[in-house]
Amino acid sequence: MAHASSYKPNTAVEKWFDDRLPIMRLMHDQLQDFPTPRNLNYLWTFGGILTFCLVVQLMTGITLAMHYVPHETMAFDSVEHIMRDVNWGWLLRYMHANGASMFFLAVYIHIARGMFYGSYKAPREILWILGVLIFLAMMATSFMGYSLVWGQMSFWAVTVITNLFSSLDSIYPGLGTTIVQWIWGGFSVGNPTLNRLFSLHYLLPFVICGLVALHIWALHVPGNNNPTGISIKTKADAIPFHPYYTLKDGFALSVFVVLFMAFVFYAPNYLGHPDNYIEANPLATPPHIVPEWYFLPYYAILRAIPDKLFGVMAFAGSIGLLLFLPWLDTSKVKSARYRPIYKWFFALFMIDVLVLGYLGAKPPEGWYLIVGRLATAYYFLHLLAVLPLLGWIEKPSAMPGSITDDVLGKKPVAAK
Repeated sequence: MAHASSYKPNTAVEKWFDDRLPIMRLMHDQLQDFPTPRNLNYLWTFGGILTFCLVVQLMTGITLAMHYVPHETMAFDSVEHIMRDVNWGWLLRYMHANGASMFFLAVYIHIARGMFYGSYKAPREILWILGVLIFLAMMATSFMGYSLVWGQMSFWAVTVITNLFSSLDSIYPGLGTTIVQWIWGGFSVGNPTLNRLFSLHYLLPFVICGLVALHIWALHVPGNNNPTGISIKTKADAIPFHPYYTLKDGFALSVFVVLFMAFVFYAPNYLGHPDNYIEANPLATPPHIVPEWYFLPYYAILRAIPDKLFGVMAFAGSIGLLLFLPWLDTSKVKSARYRPIYKWFFALFMIDVLVLGYLGAKPPEGWYLIVGRLATAYYFLHLLAVLPLLGWIEKPSAMPGSITDDVLGKKPVAAK
């Protein structure tokens, strides 16, 4: 959102620097004096929390990489060396491992908030698409990082997931197998695979940083969405980001850090799998291979389809469809607060995702498989049918005339 600069250099040095490289002006205008809707709730603090998570992952990851050995015969022992011999290595490793879970917890809340309040709708389509691309990069980075432990679950997760590319043999014989062997660097998961995953795991976080910079840039062009979905109309509708939202974000972050540290110090392995404390053994397959908890809904979708190729397509489509939400949702009203029917379907969709997450940790058999297929069917039904149809048939509730009216509780007006 364009606004007049209020930055004033206080010294001759600041003025000299501002005339040549106005970084301080940019930071002041975009991070301090940026006009922000005055009615943002605590769900909007997760943008700042995600930035914190990214910084923690970068700092701990770079330090851990200084001690990690990406070799199939030494990787597992190097992780134990970090835990036992490196000063504060146990803390760095637990912060990095649990930080990934906290990162995904925050990003799922961030995505759910965007879906509920219609933050993907015009003029924020590019902002939403960049956010989904960040999510995809996070998934790839996390999967590669999980493999580096080189424990039983990590090793077999790599074997299963990379083997998904072999489904392309159904389209063009030999194509999928060639891709799998290229990824592996041979005919099985081994040292070349580990080296490639380590290199990409180190590289992708910097790609994420670039996408985050674009995401923030795309946010500051139209400005923040808000719980009403109504744009800023007057100066009374907005307040400076600092000190109001910096304090609010700071409080929310402190609460989040308490939760984060509770896992790090009191339950550091609660979100992991015990089989990862067994060194990788290509000759012993675990009885039940499961990914990290934040991949479980998509893993359940993958296993719900009996055909391998169509399962992979459903897995990819479950994430890829998020890119098209700005066009799948035909309603002109952004916020679900004023969509009496959609809010119930949204709640059902959230329950459906949680059910898929639960089923992803269970063996694909019996009732688990049947319910998984029903939950998968509703996942796609919601995105491909419910969203477009509700936009045409739903009558929105009365909406406030402005953000200020919403804050002051003035009588709403009927939506057109």
